[in-house]
Amino acid sequence: MVEYRIDRHSGVATYVQIVQQTKQALRLGMLRPGDKLPTAREVVEATAINPNTVLKAYRELERDGLVEARRGVGTFVRRGLSTAPADSPLRSELDEWAGRAHEAGLDRDDVTALFTAVLDEHFTDDRGEPGTDRTDRTGATGRTGATGRTRDGRPHPTTHDQHSQGDPS
Repeated sequence: MVEYRIDRHSGVATYVQIVQQTKQALRLGMLRPGDKLPTAREVVEATAINPNTVLKAYRELERDGLVEARRGVGTFVRRGLSTAPADSPLRSELDEWAGRAHEAGLDRDDVTALFTAVLDEHFTDDRGEPGTDRTDRTGATGRTGATGRTRDGRPHPTTHDQHSQGDPS
């Protein structure tokens, strides 16, 4: 059974943390179809959050087709997201790498930034373009380097004005 950890200082809504942690458990194979999620009461007792918050998270997971609520019985996993089991050799390699990064003095935000940059280089969005269009922590959209250009060298739409003076591209 999954145990939720709520970080009240993360800036991420509590129900979103529950959804993210459930999806992570599904991806890692820690939750499988047929498994029962903790009841709202159990989550409330373990985390001291409002029961409506738990129910909101479970409703979102249900909308995504990942779980189903059975009245009077509980909430059960309908389908998994597992493609890389928790005991995967890749996980072991990543664990070793994270240890080396920590020993090298990188903090969690440094590792996240580095890992995200590498992911953006290797994975494409649904249009086959590198990276993903999303808002980053600074409020800028898309994936651009320090030059304000997309990976193919074109000026990024939100930064084009800054770079267009004297720049023929």
